[in-house]
Amino acid sequence: MDTSVPASPDEILHSVFGYAAFRGAQAEIVAHLTGGGDALVLMPTGGGKSLCYQIPAIARHRAGRGLAVVVSPLIALMHDQVGALEEAGVHAAFLNSSLTFDEVQRIEREMMSGRLVMLYVAPERLTTPRMLAQLDSLQERGLLSLFAIDEAHCVSQWGHDFREDYLALNILHERYPGVPRIALTATADALTRIDIIERLSLDDARVFVSSFDRPNIRYMVVEKNDARRQLLRFLREEHAGDAGIVYCLSRKKVEETAAWLAAEGIPALPYHAGMAAESRRENQDRFLREEGVVMVATIAFGMGIDKPDVRFVAHLDLPKNIESYYQETGRAGRDGLPADAWMAYGLADVVNQRRMIDESPAEEAFKRSQRGKLDALLALAEAHDCRRVRLLGYFGEESVPCVSTQNVCDNCLHPPETWDATEAARKALSCVYRFHQGGGQRFGVVHLIDVLRGKQTDKVAQYGHDRLSTFGVGADLAEAQWRAVLRQLIALGHLRVEGEFSTLELTESARPVLRGEVSLRLRHAAKIPAKAGRGLSITRRKANTLSMDDEELARFEALKTWRAGIAREHNLPAYVVFHDATLAEMARELPDSLDALAEIGGVGAKKLEAYGREILRVLNE
Repeated sequence: MDTSVPASPDEILHSVFGYAAFRGAQAEIVAHLTGGGDALVLMPTGGGKSLCYQIPAIARHRAGRGLAVVVSPLIALMHDQVGALEEAGVHAAFLNSSLTFDEVQRIEREMMSGRLVMLYVAPERLTTPRMLAQLDSLQERGLLSLFAIDEAHCVSQWGHDFREDYLALNILHERYPGVPRIALTATADALTRIDIIERLSLDDARVFVSSFDRPNIRYMVVEKNDARRQLLRFLREEHAGDAGIVYCLSRKKVEETAAWLAAEGIPALPYHAGMAAESRRENQDRFLREEGVVMVATIAFGMGIDKPDVRFVAHLDLPKNIESYYQETGRAGRDGLPADAWMAYGLADVVNQRRMIDESPAEEAFKRSQRGKLDALLALAEAHDCRRVRLLGYFGEESVPCVSTQNVCDNCLHPPETWDATEAARKALSCVYRFHQGGGQRFGVVHLIDVLRGKQTDKVAQYGHDRLSTFGVGADLAEAQWRAVLRQLIALGHLRVEGEFSTLELTESARPVLRGEVSLRLRHAAKIPAKAGRGLSITRRKANTLSMDDEELARFEALKTWRAGIAREHNLPAYVVFHDATLAEMARELPDSLDALAEIGGVGAKKLEAYGREILRVLNE
């Protein structure tokens, strides 16, 4: 890198990364870190967190401050970030288990020479005696510019993705007190933020909290009714040909769902921690490098995935908490274009998540915290009002209903019907109470519904429940309606799920409902009409999304074909070369010179030099 180039953050933003201006709090964060200050940054996925440390790293390197060390938990992220930086003309490298001994030695020589601008490492490698000795040597020579700790929520035991290796990162403050540090995360509630500050000794750090709103994401929750078929309909009618992620709770369900989708003609691949490492890597590479691949995965997949054109994230099972839901859905639409967060949700999800918390060996204080987090997610799923307002409210951010945004949530688009379910709730709770009175036994959802609907079964006869006063009092409601009522009573905390057999028990909050002191309005399943865009060809839908006419779309597709060849040649995902949004702007603006091409967002000096004339040739053809 040419150190004679002015080192101001604005100049680096434009000349290296090809952007005209910072977004949101980026400029303030960059200035603070470049000046030597510590920072904790909360910024949503796709909000530009990487630039917050990459630009200070470049500026401080040009000022003779040496190496910036980036702590990252994922090999895939390291590879993509380093590839993107090298494409932009920034000398960067990573150290991880994918390298040979000779490759490690070569990178260590570059690191110790002071020529390397950024080095990506895993937390467990950073704290090894060898690595610390090398950092000590750089520090003695004044060649250690900053530390960036990505996915910083991993340090908190209250967070949703705790990793023990992150706890050792406190050594950076103790050992290198004069080196600025920045910790970054997309998701952290108030308790987790406090934990991050305490465990990383960031007491004097400035805290930057950006808006958590992702206005390009449409949030949808559907009541489960043959969830696989619901998912298939969603993919075929809304996202044919699009890349996306489908999350499942278990490894078995991941394998079965991926195989079923593939049999239905959807290019789906599985990913979970139980697979062989080589198979996981192959599937992840296909997802990153090919277009239109659907990854079916457990939560083992996704953190740090930079693929910008993920058009949907679907959940076939309920996540554990809002932080997990927000982080997972945030992997959609990183390019700022419209994307969907779709979730199928049912009674079994509520029962399973509550049981997993209750039966875990964790301390009671942690269990209470997890129950509170689950309650917040259930409230989001059962909400009658704007889901965006609920989601942002959880992170302490006030907002207005999303009817004014480009991607309206399902509740705002089609307000759900509600009904006075007070009497139905009293009948259900009364029946549970009578089970307990009649011998102390507890029973599950299926048996409760049989009794309420007056269904004669062997179990009903065995326990004499056909003689209860509540036998048949709910015959006016169908089984599906009763399941919805019970799901919402559990979600509201009036019923508790207990033990191995998921039996039901009344809680304290059930008493005022039973006495008629509380009225309940519960939601009916909404009937969503067909989308206006249904039936459009894949090409036309993409043209609508990117605001292009037919000629512009033809240029866009030609640029994508050219980009695919460059990506294969450099062994990089296509988006590392140029994002779709950058190619779309080229196709729309049709620049006729290198100077005009340099004004396109995302075209920095190195990429202009490397690819400019080829791009103009493709556009002219």
